[in-house]
Amino acid sequence: MLAAAAALFALGWAASAEYVRRTGRDDPKEVVVDEVAGQCLVLAAVPDDPVLYLAGFAVFRVLDIWKPWPASWADRTLPGGLGVMADDALAALYGALLMALAALWWSLP
Repeated sequence: MLAAAAALFALGWAASAEYVRRTGRDDPKEVVVDEVAGQCLVLAAVPDDPVLYLAGFAVFRVLDIWKPWPASWADRTLPGGLGVMADDALAALYGALLMALAALWWSLP
């Protein structure tokens, strides 16, 4: 899952950079590869458990909307494809950490 997140981030950066260049729009809402890559990163920290998968999805959505620092900084500051991808990747790092801690707690007797 981690490899998928990294590959999607790299491909998404390139594709969204081209899309932003062609459309002239900074963070087009129809570009969703950033959310997919972010979800992959969060779910990489989750063991094979449907409850934790659902929790990981919810945690990422909240963090993606809230955009805690530095995701908020990246969203406002970084240009082009990097700007499209980086805010979600940073929010996903927070999500992955939270989900790794949740998985650890979940596995305690």
